[in-house]
Amino acid sequence: MATGRRPVYVISIAASLAGCHPRTLRIYEEEGLLDPVRTDTNIRLYSDDDLERVRAIRYLTQSRGVNLAGVKLLFQLRDAADLLGEIAAQLAEADAQAEGGGRVENVTDGERGRRPRNRQRPKGVEL
Repeated sequence: MATGRRPVYVISIAASLAGCHPRTLRIYEEEGLLDPVRTDTNIRLYSDDDLERVRAIRYLTQSRGVNLAGVKLLFQLRDAADLLGEIAAQLAEADAQAEGGGRVENVTDGERGRRPRNRQRPKGVEL
């Protein structure tokens, strides 16, 4: 069996493993929900990660009544949440290093050892 991101399944096998019709996989690709790897001869190859994504899409559409546009939005929000989590972890690590390394200079108000109250945040997050 394939592991993770390695694309090994052609569309008929992938559809069989995911419990759907091959046309369903093509529709998901057209809607931007899947991005299978293409060979030089333009054959779609799916990985285990792709099949997990198909199962998640089918669960949301069939069990929860979400349409494909809603599924796409949910995936974008999940990706954005993952990105924000990574950024928060990096900021916490940087804060821990700054606190462990000594006192922090606060250039805005001249006090020593305190961080500025309102640090600037990025203007927006691209999805």
